[in-house]
Amino acid sequence: MHRPLIPTLALFAAALTLSGCAALNNLSSNVSSFSQWPADRKPGTYAFERLPSQQARPEQQQLLEDSARRALELAGFTPAGDEKTSEYVVQLGARVDANDRYYYYDDPLWWRGGLYYSHWGRPYLRPGFGFVYGPPGPYYEREVAVLIRDRKSSQPLFEARASNDGSSPSIQSLLPAMFEAALKDFPTGGVNPRRVTTEINPK
Repeated sequence: MHRPLIPTLALFAAALTLSGCAALNNLSSNVSSFSQWPADRKPGTYAFERLPSQQARPEQQQLLEDSARRALELAGFTPAGDEKTSEYVVQLGARVDANDRYYYYDDPLWWRGGLYYSHWGRPYLRPGFGFVYGPPGPYYEREVAVLIRDRKSSQPLFEARASNDGSSPSIQSLLPAMFEAALKDFPTGGVNPRRVTTEINPK
């Protein structure tokens, strides 16, 4: 006697639905990291550092910092009670780059002469989050950057960036997952670039 196919097909469809939901909750990013972290050194207390231009737009920088806290905690760091006495200083950056080479968000960490490089045009303020440099293109590359330095010596110890692309310039909801991807392999790093998958809005 043949068993009915309907239950089997129903289970198969349910499995596809669940796997599709899981895929929608995951974000794959290309990650590159560079480490000079001493083998015998442990993560410790940290404080964020803002460049003067980042201090001029505190709401945007606060969003980056809030989005990176969980990733730093997963890597073993804890917020310093007194920022001036933290063991480490953390700098953050983010950008969204359209394929037609116009920028929707520009950050001084990406300037030429610094860790990262960006140019093109003069910005005007866009309502909401970011700056507009020109008409949007159909595809966008989103990227975040993390730099961790020793406070006493100012020596850079760990640098990482995570990037992904899509049809939307929106980055706010993706920031926590992107920072987690950037710090996923801390402090050893790995093959550059490598693909890292993290969960969007984990509970």
